[in-house]
Amino acid sequence: MKTVLVLGGTGEARELARRAVSGFRVVSSLAGRVASPRLPAGEVRVGGFGGVAGLVAYLRAERVDAVVDATHPFADRITANALAATRAAGVPFLVLRRPGWTERPGDRWTWVGSIAEAAAVVGARRAFVTTGRDGLDAFTAGVARTVDPPAGGTALEVVLDRGPYTVDGELALMRRYGVEVLVTKDSGGDMTSAKLDAARTLGLPVVLVRRPPAPAAPTVSGVDAALAWLTTGSAGA
Repeated sequence: MKTVLVLGGTGEARELARRAVSGFRVVSSLAGRVASPRLPAGEVRVGGFGGVAGLVAYLRAERVDAVVDATHPFADRITANALAATRAAGVPFLVLRRPGWTERPGDRWTWVGSIAEAAAVVGARRAFVTTGRDGLDAFTAGVARTVDPPAGGTALEVVLDRGPYTVDGELALMRRYGVEVLVTKDSGGDMTSAKLDAARTLGLPVVLVRRPPAPAAPTVSGVDAALAWLTTGSAGA
């Protein structure tokens, strides 16, 4: 039975593990940044590998036949290390990355390159910040939503919650905190898109952080294509 290493705790990673576990030995690797992650089917390991060299050693020791990187679109360091390690070890590598969001009629989007740039665009306005728990100290007013408490200080009120979210729930939150602008990353996917619909309904501007550059590796946008890559031989013998 082939061994497949799935990187990431995203919904796509969990779905891939659930569907692949009947035909493969699936090992899912979680970074450990979330205190109580949703666990996928199959084997699970938590924590880093110790850089490229550590991942190469793991791939060889576990006789991994293929690696699917289904990490968050902004986990570019993990992706870069995985690409380097699989090349060094001669292991087939695939990136599973959900499509980014597309602007729709009524949207008022401003694209930026970083969280710091987003904070500069927001200025003193009350923001609803959904970029994760890092970099929140750059914002001066509003509310942040995170899964776990922020590591550092912040002037924002913090709501601890985990998706999926509803448009009605996002509307209620934005109204409750007097939100004037939404700040988010171009994460893509349906689980967290309700906030964009809510912002459009309220006529609020949105500041979006662009994704890091795409890796120079085979990439698919859905679980079906990733399974096909695993099962049709593209992942190697």
